Amino acid sequence: MEFREFRDQLVTMDGFLTAGGLESAFLQAAMAEHATTTLAQASAKVAQGFASTTALALRSNVARLLTGLSYRDFAVRVAESSLLQWFLRIGEVDRVKVPAKSTSERLSKWVSEETMSQFHLRLVSQAAAGAVLPPVDTSEVFFDSTCLKANIHFPVDWVLLRDATRTLVKATVLIRRAGLKQRMPQEPLQFLSAMNKLAMATSAQRSQPESKKRRKAILRQMKALQKKVTGHAKSHRDLLATHWAETELTEKQAQVMLQRIDNVLAQLPAAIAQAHERIIGERPVPNADKILSLYEAEVAVLKRGKAGAQVEFGNKLWLGETREGLIVDWALLRDAKADSKLVIPAVKRLTGKMKLEVTQVWGDRGLSSQANEKQLAKREIKSGLCPRDPAELKRRLDDDPAFRPGLRRRGGTEARIAIFKHVFAGSPCLAKGFAARSLAVSWAVMAHNLWVLARLQLAREKVARQAAA
Repeated sequence: MEFREFRDQLVTMDGFLTAGGLESAFLQAAMAEHATTTLAQASAKVAQGFASTTALALRSNVARLLTGLSYRDFAVRVAESSLLQWFLRIGEVDRVKVPAKSTSERLSKWVSEETMSQFHLRLVSQAAAGAVLPPVDTSEVFFDSTCLKANIHFPVDWVLLRDATRTLVKATVLIRRAGLKQRMPQEPLQFLSAMNKLAMATSAQRSQPESKKRRKAILRQMKALQKKVTGHAKSHRDLLATHWAETELTEKQAQVMLQRIDNVLAQLPAAIAQAHERIIGERPVPNADKILSLYEAEVAVLKRGKAGAQVEFGNKLWLGETREGLIVDWALLRDAKADSKLVIPAVKRLTGKMKLEVTQVWGDRGLSSQANEKQLAKREIKSGLCPRDPAELKRRLDDDPAFRPGLRRRGGTEARIAIFKHVFAGSPCLAKGFAARSLAVSWAVMAHNLWVLARLQLAREKVARQAAA
């Protein structure tokens, strides 16, 4: 039964992409994006290959997000599944040839976020019109926000120093293996072993007497060791930058190694100063000045007060869904803005660029404010935002019979967020960098909406069959 449901969903999605013209629209948007680069003065064969790859990018990203598999596991799954090969349009009679994990990763970045936004606009417009896709009521929109967690460990000061040592030592090892060596008193990995011991000793002081004094002493040892590691890493970095052509490394490989070292060296003084301030100086560091990760710069501290997640590290994700569950608005934010300041910009996107006739918006207490109420009234949009004042909430519940059912339906948006985060976007999101995470969210929204529309179509077909019987 589970296989038949999955098969019916893929068949229905294939109908949306082909009969609905979505695949052609995606191809046109991708060609417009690459018109001045890949397709500039391209031959007919190159253009045909680009079109085939673009169609594969659309279908493979949707299928991979729908299955929730990693790039490697998805490659294995496609190789053994004739159904997925049919959906990706790669099935052959005499052989099995599927995209490898690295190819799937490249296809996930085949188009920009702007192109994905245009494609999303086409999808929502067709769903609102109800011509080819199942009709969706876009007059009511339910808003909420969440934290899209970044793929980082909990930011501990001494662990940041351990991370820096690990990256510098491993890069030094690779450079020495390539044949470029500078004099060192011991093997590079011994420095990493020593730093790991100090990091574990620091963690073990939590329940020990005079823990603060001992942590300060251990941190001073870590700083001294870090200074030695940094010196050796700099000398090997300069050696690689000058003599990489004498090794078997390609220029791209050498550049990647140099970028890894430079990224850590640029942030290391601030990370050491942060650890000194918090541990030795016992002074707090403002959130805006904190280094949460050496590898993810655009990550914010979100104090949401949730059970089991008082503080989360990532980016605020804003979502707006219709009553049927179709996501019509989303935004991944670099800065952790208040939810109340995100309502009106979302309404402007929906009624402006997307040209949707929104008549009512819903949200929890965090979205409510007097400014929002005034702006919504000015735009003749009914407010379903839950008031913060309990007396005002009671008055609305008594005076408006539709307010209570609306708030009850708004609670279902929490479930929508959980489905989107844990099934489609990933929690944490494995994409590196804010731009990559934002593009990954765009693909996740697309796969989610096609899945929702397919479920709606199948449910309506089932009702029609039951009525005919």
